Amino acid sequence: MPNWIMKLCALAPLALSEATMAQELADPTGEWEIASRDSRYAVQLCGKEGTSLCGTLIWLGGGANNDDNRPYLDSMIIDHAPATGKGQWRGTLHLFGHTARGTITQATDDHIELEGCAFLVICRTYDLYRR
Repeated sequence: MPNWIMKLCALAPLALSEATMAQELADPTGEWEIASRDSRYAVQLCGKEGTSLCGTLIWLGGGANNDDNRPYLDSMIIDHAPATGKGQWRGTLHLFGHTARGTITQATDDHIELEGCAFLVICRTYDLYRR
Protein backbone atom coordinates (compact mmCIF):
# COMPACT_ATOMS: atom_id res chain seq x y z
CA MET A 1 0.00 0.00 0.00
CA PRO A 2 1.45 3.39 -0.94
CA ASN A 3 2.72 5.52 1.94
CA TRP A 4 0.34 8.43 1.14
CA ILE A 5 -2.72 6.14 1.49
CA MET A 6 -1.51 4.94 4.89
CA LYS A 7 -1.07 8.56 6.04
CA LEU A 8 -4.52 9.49 4.76
CA CYS A 9 -6.09 6.53 6.59
CA ALA A 10 -4.29 7.55 9.79
CA LEU A 11 -5.66 11.13 9.54
CA ALA A 12 -9.26 10.15 8.68
CA PRO A 13 -10.42 9.60 12.31
CA LEU A 14 -8.95 12.99 13.32
CA ALA A 15 -10.76 14.76 10.47
CA LEU A 16 -14.01 13.00 11.35
CA SER A 17 -13.82 14.04 15.02
CA GLU A 18 -13.12 17.68 14.05
CA ALA A 19 -16.13 17.66 11.72
CA THR A 20 -18.29 16.25 14.51
CA MET A 21 -17.12 18.94 16.96
CA ALA A 22 -17.81 21.69 14.41
CA GLN A 23 -21.42 20.55 14.01
CA GLU A 24 -23.75 23.27 15.28
CA LEU A 25 -26.73 22.66 17.51
CA ALA A 26 -30.16 23.57 16.19
CA ASP A 27 -31.51 27.01 17.04
CA PRO A 28 -33.02 26.84 20.57
CA THR A 29 -36.01 28.90 19.44
CA GLY A 30 -39.28 27.03 19.81
CA GLU A 31 -41.66 25.39 22.23
CA TRP A 32 -40.17 23.24 25.00
CA GLU A 33 -41.78 21.00 27.60
CA ILE A 34 -40.47 20.04 31.01
CA ALA A 35 -39.74 16.32 31.52
CA SER A 36 -42.82 15.86 33.74
CA ARG A 37 -44.95 17.23 30.85
CA ASP A 38 -46.89 19.61 33.08
CA SER A 39 -45.52 22.92 31.77
CA ARG A 40 -44.45 24.34 28.40
CA TYR A 41 -42.20 27.24 27.53
CA ALA A 42 -41.63 29.46 24.49
CA VAL A 43 -37.89 29.98 24.06
CA GLN A 44 -36.34 32.57 21.77
CA LEU A 45 -33.10 34.39 21.15
CA CYS A 46 -33.37 37.98 22.35
CA GLY A 47 -31.37 41.05 23.27
CA LYS A 48 -29.67 43.68 21.12
CA GLU A 49 -27.57 41.23 19.16
CA GLY A 50 -30.02 38.33 19.29
CA THR A 51 -27.62 36.10 21.21
CA SER A 52 -29.24 36.19 24.66
CA LEU A 53 -31.86 33.63 25.63
CA CYS A 54 -35.39 34.37 26.83
CA GLY A 55 -38.11 31.95 27.82
CA THR A 56 -41.75 32.37 28.81
CA LEU A 57 -44.12 29.97 30.60
CA ILE A 58 -46.98 29.44 28.12
CA TRP A 59 -48.94 26.40 29.36
CA LEU A 60 -49.67 24.45 32.52
CA GLY A 61 -51.19 20.99 32.70
CA GLY A 62 -51.58 18.05 35.04
CA GLY A 63 -50.67 18.81 38.65
CA ALA A 64 -49.01 22.13 37.75
CA ASN A 65 -52.28 23.68 36.56
CA ASN A 66 -53.38 25.03 39.93
CA ASP A 67 -54.13 28.32 41.68
CA ASP A 68 -50.55 28.60 42.97
CA ASN A 69 -48.95 28.35 39.51
CA ARG A 70 -51.48 30.10 37.23
CA PRO A 71 -50.25 33.61 38.15
CA TYR A 72 -46.91 32.72 36.47
CA LEU A 73 -48.46 31.95 33.06
CA ASP A 74 -47.05 34.25 30.37
CA SER A 75 -44.22 35.33 32.65
CA MET A 76 -40.56 35.27 31.70
CA ILE A 77 -38.61 32.42 33.28
CA ILE A 78 -35.33 32.94 31.40
CA ASP A 79 -34.58 36.66 31.53
CA HIS A 80 -32.22 37.79 28.76
CA ALA A 81 -29.48 35.31 29.67
CA PRO A 82 -26.31 36.21 27.74
CA ALA A 83 -24.46 33.53 25.80
CA THR A 84 -21.36 32.14 27.50
CA GLY A 85 -20.42 29.69 24.75
CA LYS A 86 -21.94 27.59 21.99
CA GLY A 87 -25.25 26.28 23.26
CA GLN A 88 -24.81 27.79 26.71
CA TRP A 89 -26.23 30.85 28.48
CA ARG A 90 -26.00 32.18 32.05
CA GLY A 91 -28.41 34.54 33.72
CA THR A 92 -31.44 35.04 35.90
CA LEU A 93 -34.16 32.39 36.13
CA HIS A 94 -37.62 33.07 37.57
CA LEU A 95 -39.24 29.78 38.53
CA PHE A 96 -42.68 29.89 40.12
CA GLY A 97 -41.99 32.82 42.42
CA HIS A 98 -38.32 32.02 43.04
CA THR A 99 -35.42 33.85 41.43
CA ALA A 100 -32.04 32.21 40.97
CA ARG A 101 -28.84 32.57 38.98
CA GLY A 102 -28.63 29.79 36.49
CA THR A 103 -27.03 28.11 33.54
CA ILE A 104 -28.96 27.05 30.48
CA THR A 105 -27.25 24.40 28.37
CA GLN A 106 -28.53 23.06 25.08
CA ALA A 107 -27.26 19.49 25.34
CA THR A 108 -28.72 18.34 22.00
CA ASP A 109 -31.00 19.75 19.33
CA ASP A 110 -34.00 18.60 21.38
CA HIS A 111 -32.80 18.83 25.01
CA ILE A 112 -32.12 21.90 27.16
CA GLU A 113 -30.97 21.70 30.77
CA LEU A 114 -31.74 24.53 33.21
CA GLU A 115 -29.74 24.58 36.42
CA GLY A 116 -30.58 27.26 38.94
CA CYS A 117 -29.06 27.97 42.34
CA ALA A 118 -30.36 30.27 45.06
CA PHE A 119 -27.99 31.34 47.83
CA LEU A 120 -25.30 29.20 46.10
CA VAL A 121 -26.44 26.12 48.01
CA ILE A 122 -30.00 25.37 46.95
CA CYS A 123 -29.76 24.08 43.39
CA ARG A 124 -32.23 22.40 41.07
CA THR A 125 -32.01 21.09 37.53
CA TYR A 126 -34.86 20.99 35.00
CA ASP A 127 -34.77 19.11 31.71
CA LEU A 128 -36.73 20.60 28.81
CA TYR A 129 -37.50 18.75 25.60
CA ARG A 130 -38.50 20.23 22.27
CA ARG A 131 -42.16 19.74 21.36
